[in-house]
Parts: sequence; C-alpha cells; structure tokens
Amino acid sequence: MKTNYFPNVIGQENVKKILTFFIDGHKANGIMPNIMLTAPRGCGKTWIAQALAKNLMTDGKPKKLITFNCSQLKNLSQFMNDIIIPHVNEQDCTVFFDEASELPKDVAMALLTILNPNPDNMNEFAYEEFVVNFNFRRQSFIFATTEGQSIFHALMDRMERVDLQDYKLEELGEILMCGLKDYRVQPDALVEVASTLRGNARAAQKMATKMRSYMDAKHINNFTLKNWKEMTNALGILPLGLLNKELELLQLLARKKATRLMELTAVLQLSRGAIQRDYELYLMKQHLIEISPEGRSLTSKGHDYLKNMGFKLPKKTVLRRKK
Repeated sequence: MKTNYFPNVIGQENVKKILTFFIDGHKANGIMPNIMLTAPRGCGKTWIAQALAKNLMTDGKPKKLITFNCSQLKNLSQFMNDIIIPHVNEQDCTVFFDEASELPKDVAMALLTILNPNPDNMNEFAYEEFVVNFNFRRQSFIFATTEGQSIFHALMDRMERVDLQDYKLEELGEILMCGLKDYRVQPDALVEVASTLRGNARAAQKMATKMRSYMDAKHINNFTLKNWKEMTNALGILPLGLLNKELELLQLLARKKATRLMELTAVLQLSRGAIQRDYELYLMKQHLIEISPEGRSLTSKGHDYLKNMGFKLPKKTVLRRKK
C-alpha cells in the first residue's frame, strides 16, 4: 500500500502523486531533485513545501528546514554569509526559497553552479576565502513562486517544476471546515461560501475566522444559509467572490458591444497592467467576459450575473454567447 506522505494536505492529488514519487526515490538513495512549486498567491505553496520537507529524512527524522523569503535577500554576500555558510555548509538540511522570482541576479547566477546536475550529486562553490561543498544527499532545495515565467530559464532547467492544481468547491469546503472544527455548517451554506473563495486556500482560512466571529457573536454553532446571507450583506461579499472593481468593470462592459482597454483605464482610473493582471484574469476564468480584436465584452454568463445582481442592461447591448 502506498504511503500517504501528505495526510494534512487537502486536494492537489496530482501534485501529491508527483512528490510521492520523488520522496520514494529520496528514501531509497537520498537524492531529491530541486523542486519548483508554482501557483497563484494563497494556493498553498508554502504549506505543501513544509509538508514535503517533513518527508525528507536523515537518521530517522526530518532534516532541518531553512526557510527564507527571497524578496528579503539583497545580494550574494548576504546569501552566503547569513544562510549558506552558517546553516547549510556540511549540514543535513532542506532549504526553502519562497517567492523565488525575487532572487537577486547574482544569487540566481550562483545557484546555476550550485544546483548544476552531475552524476556525483555534489558541487563546490568558491566564495571569497570559502569553498562550500554541496552534497545533494545531505541538502535538498525547494523553491516556490507565483511568477514562474520570471525565473531565469537556465535556473528553471535545474528544477522539477510542479504546478499546483485548482481547488474544487468541495476541497475548499474541507479547508474551510479545518478552521471550524467545533462548529457545524449546513451543506447548502457550505457550497455557497466555497463559491466565493476564488479557488484560494488562504481565503478559506480567512473566511473560517470570519464565520467563527459571526457565530460567536450570535452565540450559535450551526451556520445556515440564512446566516450566510446575513454575513454577505454585512461584509459586502459578492457572488463568486468578485471584487467591487470587478463588478464595476462588468457594468462598464454592459454599456456596449465591445470596450477598448484604453477606455477602461480612463474610466476605472487604473493602469493597463492592473486591469489585465488584477481584475480581468478572474473574470475570464469565471467566463464572465471575453476578449476579441474589437475589445472586451460580456459573455452570456456575465449578462446573467449582472441580471441576478439587479443591474439592467441597456436594450441595445449585443451579447456574445460563449460556445
């Protein structure tokens, strides 16, 4: 029977299957490939990295885990003097590089040498008066980023890239309930709550905190659909978890058949990058809008969303139905 190395990780079945393969190899020969976890913010990269690290053992116990945020690294000198020489050199450890897209360039270049694969599974790196030995039977490396495309391609080639999966509604419900162990949530309410979490595990944890506060204030431990409607009204939570700016964008697109991005930037007073990165992506993922050479426009689902919100479309609006 296969060992379950990730008993506390909900969902991510394909990710767990891939990592299980590598953990089994590590148990057999002590070698773990350099892992790069990629996913949007709040999807559990750090949680999975920590769960993976617990399974990288030496002498019957997990290797020491060293975690740092790459955005706090200034240069190679800090990397070597504060992290590698005192905590990694000649030690058994797992090193976790969070927000790896923020690696300083000189550190990324050094990692090309440090992580260069070879049959001996060992490398040396000379820095000032030190020669640091990297033994991949003793040291393992995990990276995580929201911006996989920003990682230097030669460095990415030294990794096994593992992309996290989208969470299903029922998995988000499970994550939510992990923070509500002493409470009950009715199934119909749980589905409605999960649908607003934008596929985000961290959002589920934050929502659990809000629901606990609500129930404690009401002196109840059973959360119903009626309670959820009260919460959404109090907090301004929109269907599908849309942000107010996303709703505003939908309303702007409802005015005519297609709207150019330049017009949206002027009306919303946001940059092109902010609209494309922070708002359009989720609306397209939910099939509420589509982009054509003529511009941005509502889909039939976007039309229905606004209609259900009580927003009246102009009579002359022509809708594109998504095939």
